[in-house]
Formats: sequence, structure tokens, C-alpha cells
Amino acid sequence: MADSYFPRWRPQSAGAEGRVVGTDERLAWPQMFAMGVQHVVAMFGSTVLAPLLMGFDPNLCIFMSGIGTLLFFVLVGGRVPSYLGSSFAFIGLVIAVTGYGGHGPNLNIPVALGGIIACGVVYAIVGLIVSAVGTTWIETLMPPVVTGAIVCVIGLNLAPIAVHGVSGSNFDSWMALITVLCVGAVAVFAHGMLQRLLILVGLLMAYVIYAIVTNGMGMGKPIDFSIVANAAWFGMPHFTAPVFNFQAMTLLAPIAVILVAENLGHIKAVSAMTGQNLDRYVGRAFLGDGLATIVSGFAGGTGVTTYAENIGVMAVTKIYSTLVFVIAALIALVLGFSPKFGAVIQTIPGPVLGGVSIVVFGLIAVTGARIWVVNKVDFSDNRNLIVAAVTLVLGAGDFSLKLGGFGLGGIGTATFGAIILYALLRRKPAQGAVA
Repeated sequence: MADSYFPRWRPQSAGAEGRVVGTDERLAWPQMFAMGVQHVVAMFGSTVLAPLLMGFDPNLCIFMSGIGTLLFFVLVGGRVPSYLGSSFAFIGLVIAVTGYGGHGPNLNIPVALGGIIACGVVYAIVGLIVSAVGTTWIETLMPPVVTGAIVCVIGLNLAPIAVHGVSGSNFDSWMALITVLCVGAVAVFAHGMLQRLLILVGLLMAYVIYAIVTNGMGMGKPIDFSIVANAAWFGMPHFTAPVFNFQAMTLLAPIAVILVAENLGHIKAVSAMTGQNLDRYVGRAFLGDGLATIVSGFAGGTGVTTYAENIGVMAVTKIYSTLVFVIAALIALVLGFSPKFGAVIQTIPGPVLGGVSIVVFGLIAVTGARIWVVNKVDFSDNRNLIVAAVTLVLGAGDFSLKLGGFGLGGIGTATFGAIILYALLRRKPAQGAVA
């Protein structure tokens, strides 16, 4: 008998507690709800941080992460466990096309939304092609040396944004460093799930310290809690309509290449953890992520991507049930209908946010290097050496190219440069390393 589109999610058998929970299994519903909450907490820090750095409404982006996750779940037939949250790959180019200054709401969000939708369309088209012909061509174009360099570049390209954001005053700079220390302390000295939530817990610690120093001791700019008191408990999210600007669309559309590399890596990681070959769902996963980005763009949210944070939670808990992500998505939808929750997010001080950004952007860069290590990329091969070296400098230096009305920022130039350079050099026989 042919498999049904969705799994049947059989309950885990009695006496099997503690073992791996497969994608097509489930725990008792109270435990499933607890796991859903845990996944919401895991994605929360990054899904809120990315929109704040671009001047988007973080409450709406939480809401759209829930919508996107449900859409992804339907597209993959409930076979791939993933949560979709705000993508950091968009930050640099969104700031570039909107001229965002880094404080308060971004008044040019509609222009960015048109570009985000264009990126989602390209991404969805790639998903359709992969569904038809498979993933071999993508793995050939983007081997680990290329994907590692691209991921590294995202973090390095964003580094100046983080540093600039905390350089407004000496007080801001010191608070940013204190935030970095808080996150570092949680990362090193905490244990278990507390350690997995290092960004969120570190941010909360720094937030408390900032409130004590400013609101309590009168130093720096105090936190204004009146916006929380005045916000309603329930209300509709604030949607924003897109504006389709050709230049913004051409700048943001190439980010689809980064999202493809990211999503492919995540699916491979989940396959390794679950022992299931998920290659046949890669095209549908790309399509689901692309459609989720399109829907988010039309509503006023950021582009979305599958989240490594939630893959980390699965690695720790060994619970891979895809139903958990439906529960997490529904919780995110409920949070999206609370303006008071959004107001709390808006009170996060700029220096604290900047300090967390320094850590997060650094972690992104290191994640790229980790791809090289895990896949044993051979840097004695000059092809790999040149591809990685050139890509990192193009991205970190924000090397931009314009051709008529088409333009690429540093991340886009580095991404396409890595792909094209590897394609040009890979046919050459391997040689010794540069001295």
C-alpha cells in the first residue's frame, strides 16, 4: 500500500521512554506541548534579533515564523522536522537598500519587502527544479568549501554593523562588552538546555544589569517601560504591503543561493541525526521555505530559513517528531496576537542588542569554518585555498558590483564569486599549497 502524504504519528510504545522519537512518532500530548514551548524558546532569540537589526516589527516576524513553519510542514508532508525563523542572510542587503540607521522602525520596509518576495520566488523555482532533477547539481556547484565560505561571509559582512551600533557612546560600548561576557558566561558555565539557550539567557542577564545601572543608578539612557504598560494584551499584527523596486529586487533575489546552501546543510544534518535519507524531500523543503518567504514578504515580515537552533534542540533531546513543530508554530501565532509581548521586545536596549549581535555574527562566521572542519576540506589544494580566501575578502570588505540596473552587495558578490570561481578552477588538477 502506498504511503500516505502525512505520517500517522504513532504514539511511542510503552517502555520505550528515553529512546529516540522518530519523525513519525509522538509522545504524550503534555510532553509534546512542553517540547513545542522549548522549540519556541530556542528560535526566539534569533527570530527577534534579526528583525530588530533591520527595523522590522519583531512581533509580526514571530507570527510569520509560525505561518512559515506550518506552510513548510504541509509542503514536506510532515516528513522533515524544521522550524522556520528570520534569516540573518538578509540583514546587510536590507540595510543597504533601505538606508536604515539602526534605531527604531525602518520607514523603508516596503522596498525591502519587494526584494524579499523576489528572493522567495527564485528560491521556490530552485525547489521546483530540484524536485524534478534532484540535488546533484547543487552539491556540485556548492561543495563544502563554497558553502562554508558563504556562511562565514554572512557573519564577517555583518560585523561592522554590530560594532557601529554600539559605538555611539562610551557607555554603550561598555554595556555591549558586558552583554558579550553574559552570553559567554552562559555558554561556558551553564549546563543542559540552559546552555543551549545561551543567546536568550545572556540577553536577559544583560537586560537586568542594564536596567539596574540606568533605571536604578541613573547612568545612561533608562529603559522606558511605559510602552509595555500602554500596550494591549491582544490585537492584530501590524501588516505592511510591499513595494516592488527593481534595484532592491535584483539586490535581494540572489540571497536565495545562500538560503539553498543553508537549507541543504540543515537537511543533511537532520538526515544524519535521524538515520533517514531525506534527499527526496529536499526540493519540497526548498519550495516550502521559498513560499514561506514570499508569504512573509507580502505580510511585512523578514525572509525566513530553517533554523540551526532548533536542529540543536533535536540533537540534545533526540525527539524528532514533526508534530512538535506544529505545536511550536501555533504557540508563535498566539504570541503574534499580543501587542504587549511585542512592546516588551521593543524595550531591549540598543547596547544590549548590539552586544548580542557581536556574538551572533561571530558565531555565524565560525559556523562557516565548522563546515570546513566537519567536511575535512583540504586546504592543501590550491583550488579550495583560493576560493575560500577570495570569498572571505570580497564579503568582509563588502565588495560591490554594478552592471546597468543590476547590483550586488558584498554578500551577493562573495556568494556568486565563490560558486563561479570554484566552477572555473575545479577542473584543474590539484596542486600544492601556496607557500
